[in-house]
Amino acid sequence: MATIYDVSFLAGVSLATVSRVVNNTGKVSDKTRQKVHDAMAKLDYRPNTIAQSLASNRSNSVGVLVSQLDGPFYGPMMREIESALRAANKHVIIAAGHSDAAQEKDAVEFLLSRGCDALIVDAEILSNEYLQTLCAGKTPVVLINRHVDGIEDRCVHLNNLEGGLLATGHVLEHGHKRIAYISGPLFKLDARERLEGHKQALKAHGIAFDEQLFFEGDFREEGGYEGMAALLERGIGFSAVVCANDQMASGAIALCLEKGLQVPKDISFVGFDNIPFPRYISPKLTTVCNPIQDMGRMAANWVLRHVYDDSSIDFCHRFEPQLVVRESVLQHRSSTEAVLSVTAAVTSTSNKM
Repeated sequence: MATIYDVSFLAGVSLATVSRVVNNTGKVSDKTRQKVHDAMAKLDYRPNTIAQSLASNRSNSVGVLVSQLDGPFYGPMMREIESALRAANKHVIIAAGHSDAAQEKDAVEFLLSRGCDALIVDAEILSNEYLQTLCAGKTPVVLINRHVDGIEDRCVHLNNLEGGLLATGHVLEHGHKRIAYISGPLFKLDARERLEGHKQALKAHGIAFDEQLFFEGDFREEGGYEGMAALLERGIGFSAVVCANDQMASGAIALCLEKGLQVPKDISFVGFDNIPFPRYISPKLTTVCNPIQDMGRMAANWVLRHVYDDSSIDFCHRFEPQLVVRESVLQHRSSTEAVLSVTAAVTSTSNKM
C-alpha cells in the first residue's frame, strides 16, 4: 500500500507539500499540485482520513439531522448544505429523525459517535431542554428551522408567524371574510406559528377564529385533500382557503377540481413555502416564500465560520418571509355569493354520482 512518502518521492516534492495538497491548505502552485495528484493517481494513493483526524483532532465531516429524506422541501435544504461544505472540502453525514423523538435522539447520538466536527440539526420533536443541553456539549451544534430561547445564536429559522400573517392578510385584503385554514400537524412549532399568524390576521380585521373553518393536516398532499373534503362536508360557507404549505394546497385544490369547483372563480387559495411545482400548475399558486435553500446554506456558513474559522463568511439567524402573488386568489364578490357557488357546485357534483 502506497504511503505519503512514496507520493513525495515520486512527485519530487517535500512531505509538507504533499500534505498541503492532500488537505487543501497553504499555497501550492498549480504545476506542483498537478505533480502530486499525478503521483497519487499512479500509486493509487488515498489519504488515511482516520489518521488525519487523529492528528488534527478534526474529521472534516459535518453531521446533518433532517426530519425527512423525501419531498420537495428537505432536498433543496440538504443540497445547499452539502454544496457549501463541499466547496470548503468538508463532507456531510446525513441521518433522518422521521418526526419521532426516539429516532431523532438516536440519530444525534449516531452522528456524535462518528466524530463529526459539528452538527446541523433539524429536530421537530426533541425538547428545547434537550437541544439546549446538546448545544452546551463539546461538539458545536447549529439548529435549522427552529428557534430556541437561550441559544438564539445557534438557530437559523424563518419568521413563521409573519408568514401566517402575510398569507391570511392577502386574502383578507381581497375582501374574503370566511376563510378556511388547513394547518400542519400542531406538534410542529412552525405549524403552530403559522396558525398563530393566521389568527392574528383575522383578529386585526375584526374576524373571530372559527373552529369549524379549521382542519389539522399533515404537511402532505393527502392531508390537504382530506382537509378540504372535511371542510366541505361540514356544509359551512367559505370563499378562501389558506394552507400551511404548498403540498397541502395542491391536495386541497385537487379535491375541489373533483367536486367541480373552479379555482379561483369559486374558491381562492394561498399556500406556504414556494416549492417549485405550484408555479407550474393552473392556476399558479399564490404562496409565501420560505427560503429553505438560503437557510441551509446559512447553517453551513455557521459551521464554516465557528468551527473552521472562516471569518470572511457572512451569517444571519432569522429570515423574513415574502408573499409571492400569482393567480389563485380572486377579489371576493359578496358576502353570500361565493358561499352559494361552493354549495351549489358540491351539491351538483353529489347529485351526479
